[in-house]
Parts: sequence; C-alpha cells; structure tokens
Amino acid sequence: MKRRVYIETSVISFLTARLSGNVVLAGHQSSTREFWIHRKRYELFISDLVVRECEKGDGGQARLRVEAIAGLPLLDVDPEVEALASELIGKKAVPENSVEDALHIAVAAVNNVDFIVTWNFKHINNPAMKRHIGNVVLGMGYGMPEICSPEELEEADL
Repeated sequence: MKRRVYIETSVISFLTARLSGNVVLAGHQSSTREFWIHRKRYELFISDLVVRECEKGDGGQARLRVEAIAGLPLLDVDPEVEALASELIGKKAVPENSVEDALHIAVAAVNNVDFIVTWNFKHINNPAMKRHIGNVVLGMGYGMPEICSPEELEEADL
C-alpha cells in the first residue's frame, strides 16, 4: 500500500522555481525535483488551500505551479479541519498569524495522511514546534502525520 502524502505549497514552489543561486535553496530544489520524479511511489494529496496559494504571484510561475498540481486529489478544508486549525492556533502550537500553516497540518491530520511534505521550517517542519503540534493533534483524537522535507521522505524510502 502506498504511503499517503500531503504536499504543502512550498514543495510545489521549489519544484517549479527558477534555479536559485543560493546553494542551500538550489539543493532543496534539486531534492524536490528528485522527489517529484519518484512521486508515483506515493499517494499524493493537496487541498484547495494549496491550489489558491499556487495561483498567487507572478503569472508565469503561478501557471507552472498550477500545472504541476493538476490532477492531484483534493482534500477539503471543511469545518472539522478549521476546528483543528483553530485548536492548533489557540494552543499556540502554530502562531496566530500563520492560519494557512495550521490549515495545512489540520487537513492532513483530519484526512489520515501519513506524511506532510514541506520546506516550511518556520512553522510546520520546525523541530521546536513539531512536538507541540503533535500533542495538540493527538489530543484532539487524530493521528499525527510525520512532517518532513521531500529529501527526508526520499531518504527514508531508499
């Protein structure tokens, strides 16, 4: 059975962005492209939130992002997801100015996804915050998806 993976918007941005001159960002882009080549190993999901975020910004880049996610199954941002996101913010697992980040986590948890793949190290794949996020999610009765970068997921599957 394939692992269920929620693709957060930063992954699509790294996938489609022009190659960065910053060696660290270029490495993330390369890892993301390698992950994308092997994406059929996984059952991938996005949400309406990912679609809306991909549509923002530079028209040419937005078009590339939207094309990359075309055909991926959508998970709903419904009242149950919104309630969990509110709990994540209310319990300070995610900052109150990062509602979208809380929604990404909540949509994956509510839909019983195995992994959240992200390059967002500020509020999602943040080692100092992951334990608190997990405690809130588990406390609300959901399973906690493993949060990792595309590179980490690829290395785990080798």
